[in-house]
Amino acid sequence: MSTGKSFSIDVKHVTRVEGHGRIRVNTKDGVVEDVKMCITEANRFFENFVKGMKPHEVPWIVSRICGICCVGHQLAATMAVENAIGIQVSEQTKLLRKLLTESQFLQSHTLHVYFLAVPDYVGAPSVLPLAKTHPDVVKRALRLKKLANDYTTVFGGRTLHPMANTLKGWRQLPKLEKVEELKNRILAAVPDLEETIKIVQTLNVPDYERETEYVSLKHPDEYALYEGDVVSSDTGETVPIDDYLNVTNEFTVPHSTTKWSRWHRESYFAGALARVNNNFDQLRPEAKEAAERLGLKVPCYNPYMNNVAQVVEIVHCAYNSLAMIDRVLEGGLEKEDISYEFKPGRGVGSCEVPRGILFHDYTFGEDGRCERGNAVIPTSQNINNIEQDMKAFVPLMLPKMDKKELTLHMEMLLRAYDPCISCSVHMMDVEYVN
Repeated sequence: MSTGKSFSIDVKHVTRVEGHGRIRVNTKDGVVEDVKMCITEANRFFENFVKGMKPHEVPWIVSRICGICCVGHQLAATMAVENAIGIQVSEQTKLLRKLLTESQFLQSHTLHVYFLAVPDYVGAPSVLPLAKTHPDVVKRALRLKKLANDYTTVFGGRTLHPMANTLKGWRQLPKLEKVEELKNRILAAVPDLEETIKIVQTLNVPDYERETEYVSLKHPDEYALYEGDVVSSDTGETVPIDDYLNVTNEFTVPHSTTKWSRWHRESYFAGALARVNNNFDQLRPEAKEAAERLGLKVPCYNPYMNNVAQVVEIVHCAYNSLAMIDRVLEGGLEKEDISYEFKPGRGVGSCEVPRGILFHDYTFGEDGRCERGNAVIPTSQNINNIEQDMKAFVPLMLPKMDKKELTLHMEMLLRAYDPCISCSVHMMDVEYVN
């Protein structure tokens, strides 16, 4: 039955997301005429920046694609370069990289859940008013964020764009006394993790489901964040990361400067919810318990529950980090030879970053310089799915919501994906005028 509603929603600058996104909705006489998730961010040109660079330079440059996911970009690029020029790394290096990866997840998820997502659920425009009304909550958020920042510094040398990791290993190993101190701080943060779960339990997550394809890394021995093959929830089968172009199938649309992706369906979902759906059995027991308490049952098709999945991953990474730190403290660390012989070639690297699966791809010529680079970012893979979610959500909720409420839920839906929009732009439309 027609509601008779006629209005336009045009959120030109969505707040509490990284980058510039625009939501447009048009309805007439109760009929939805148009829904678009527009990306207006300018191109970044990183794939062109790396042309002519030496192998060791590429990972440090492309980490600048994103300040929030700098660790992931650096590691995916490092692995791509290593695969291109034939470098094998030690188990010690893998362990240190996995620790660095999990520090990034703790940093980013804490930031997003507390500072970007929670205000929507308590009617606040930002986290700033909560500093007055809920000071204990904001202080807890800052404690957890500071802990995660320091975690990255211990293993990466600094919080932003770490420089300790390089091709084949570590330029400067973390000090064991700092690792021991970090372990004690993570243990001391367990009450803050518990309170985080309790807070998220109180949030009224919108009741909305749309089944889609979920894409992530998968590893036979662990919850895949650092390495693995690509898996789809539609098939359950894995494909090597070298075949990523047949996974992402990028294409362009007129209203977006980011490329879109699709695999087995019209769109797919990457990120915390995709990882939890695909790899739930490999979560730490404490994380599985958190998921149960938070009402997250797999498979989950509610995109708003991505924020809940992020909390589950916070718990997983905290406890998994403790286990890996114990391995470091028990076995110690040895300074390794990180010299290598160059050979030309092409390599692909992939890891999970907080927002989803990330691919880097580099080719090096006989002169030892980069000839070609490509990066496929999680948000560029997600934008298509976000728009499909919106297109399904608006007609469903139009009879139940007024313009203001519908606008809020559209913004919440975008924020639920935790998009990093400025990372995702890789397309520029040039109009030639004679």
